[in-house]
Amino acid sequence: MNAGIKGIGRYLPEKVLTNADLEKMVDTSDEWIRTRTGIEERRVADDNTDTSDMAYEASLKAIADAGIAPEDIDLIMVATVTPDQPFPSVACMIQERLGAKKAAAFDLSAACAGFMYGLVMAKQFIESDTYQNVLVVGVEKLSKITDWDDRNTAVLFGDGAGAAVVSKVSEGHGILSFELGADGTGAKHLYQDEHIIMNGREVFKFAVRQMGESAVNVIEKANLTKEDVDFLIPHQANIRIMEAARQRLDLPDDKMSKTVKKYGNTSAASIPISIVEELENGKIKDGDLIVMVGFGGGLTWGAIALRWGK
Repeated sequence: MNAGIKGIGRYLPEKVLTNADLEKMVDTSDEWIRTRTGIEERRVADDNTDTSDMAYEASLKAIADAGIAPEDIDLIMVATVTPDQPFPSVACMIQERLGAKKAAAFDLSAACAGFMYGLVMAKQFIESDTYQNVLVVGVEKLSKITDWDDRNTAVLFGDGAGAAVVSKVSEGHGILSFELGADGTGAKHLYQDEHIIMNGREVFKFAVRQMGESAVNVIEKANLTKEDVDFLIPHQANIRIMEAARQRLDLPDDKMSKTVKKYGNTSAASIPISIVEELENGKIKDGDLIVMVGFGGGLTWGAIALRWGK
């Protein structure tokens, strides 16, 4: 049996920061932001809400959706580059709050590709019968490392969390294939000093190429074709990068998740946040072939072909 997503949940802060709000903060405009990124608004966590708080809320929903108890979780992996503090890990912090007493716990750092890395690692633990239930969380409070005076990056990022319980699922469902990769020579193009520093032109070129290539690769690894794909969930970084991946798969416009306009780039949280959105919208149905693909600082990337269903 394959490993798949048995339960999923998300958390988004209440505060909405619109493009009009940003016009008052930096030298930018709503039209400039929308045409170049596709973003109209994003969520920002308040000072009393940190990364672990958002991770905890999303995890509660995922565990409930999976129909299990926190005590049934064997391992917690949190993908984040914005932990509350260097240690203890966010995973350990939410282990205690959830009451997941038997779970091992650690954080992983692969930036915006972190959730993909987490799902692939969970697959290995589940299919080797090492663990029964693995909680994978993608969460970021990017607002605390965003330079709100830098108009090139301030308009891009948002806060949020998504969580998935990975377990064995019925025959034919679950993760069919995957690809993970990294190119450390590109680290200089996207990194954190005090704030997020990005060479937008170089990251754009890398992402347009890699997202499309990886999406095609996982389809081929699963012995499927582009025509078999029902829905694409790309990392929600930039609508132009996402469109390039969609066109590479020859998918119609309504077969790609586009939550970037509401939530901005939430890094490791963007794909699970989008999955919940599209489930609520009725865009993802049992038996659908889903392709998820992301890229991030490192530079890192990851893609998964998954047959949706428990």
